Amino acid sequence: MDTMIIGTPLLVFIIAIALAFDMTNGAHDAANSIATVVSTRVLKPQYAVVWAAFFNFIAFLFFGLHVANTIGKGIIDPAVADPRVVLGALGGAIFWNLITWWGGIPSSSSHALIGGLIGGAVAKTGTTSVLVWEGIGKTAAGIVVSPLLGFVLAQVLMLVVSWIFVRSTPFAVDRRFRRGQLFSAALYSLGHGGNDAQKTIGIIGILLFSQGYMGNEFHIPLWVVIICQAAMGLGTLMGGWRIVKTMGSKITDLKPMQGFCAESAGAMTLFLATHLGVPVSTTHTITGGIMGAGAARRTSSVRWGVARGIIWAWFITIPASAVIAAVTYWITAPLFW
Repeated sequence: MDTMIIGTPLLVFIIAIALAFDMTNGAHDAANSIATVVSTRVLKPQYAVVWAAFFNFIAFLFFGLHVANTIGKGIIDPAVADPRVVLGALGGAIFWNLITWWGGIPSSSSHALIGGLIGGAVAKTGTTSVLVWEGIGKTAAGIVVSPLLGFVLAQVLMLVVSWIFVRSTPFAVDRRFRRGQLFSAALYSLGHGGNDAQKTIGIIGILLFSQGYMGNEFHIPLWVVIICQAAMGLGTLMGGWRIVKTMGSKITDLKPMQGFCAESAGAMTLFLATHLGVPVSTTHTITGGIMGAGAARRTSSVRWGVARGIIWAWFITIPASAVIAAVTYWITAPLFW
């Protein structure tokens, strides 16, 4: 397999594109961290994004780099991931993020990036033999498992807290869980920063590895971790208001107790996935949590038509971003090299 070695300015340019993706990831997925806390009016939007951005940034202090290693070594053969493939992958992921961001569709930035890697690698080699099917299978399983786990955990939490506060007045419950949502939103933002930022960390890591900056062993430098966490936090500050509206009010009408349960269920799912090194979608996870919390009250409270549209977007994200990445590769490769 040929290895493309590039000069420092072009390497810096591609890293900057990766950080731009990280920012769009933060902006696109800000809704995941703040939709419930905004829709229940616990925090105003401008304060909610600052709260989420802070915990996005410090997430690297709490988690290892299992997900980054999965992205760096577990989706495509690292030997294939030259700058052209990485640039194609980022192009596909960014373009798909912008399409779904503009449309207010809560799709997965993580799966867009994974689809981009697949599309770029296949466009370069013309074969699927360079794909690491074990890692792709693990990621594909996450499309189903993470929202289901979020759904089930949210329902369990709803049952538990409903039983605990059965003798409390609705006003007292709302007041207590308004404070509780600050905690659950912080936990979810930690999970978001811990899982999602690691995708870009892995992309930059694989780029540096392909250029010989890591020797013979793949590893992640600390400076890469810090700049990626900072970029995601900055993107979260930009917000994603169209998606906040979809997540916070179109799926179901949330009360503070439901918001707390949805966020807590999502955070538990993300913590588990990050520990196992599975690059799941924070979008899928919180959507499952919101649907679970709504359905625990009554099944009809969930707008299943909206939910079906969201789920369709989940399944087309990887193939759509892969196609866009392949086209980006074919267009940009002759221009830059």
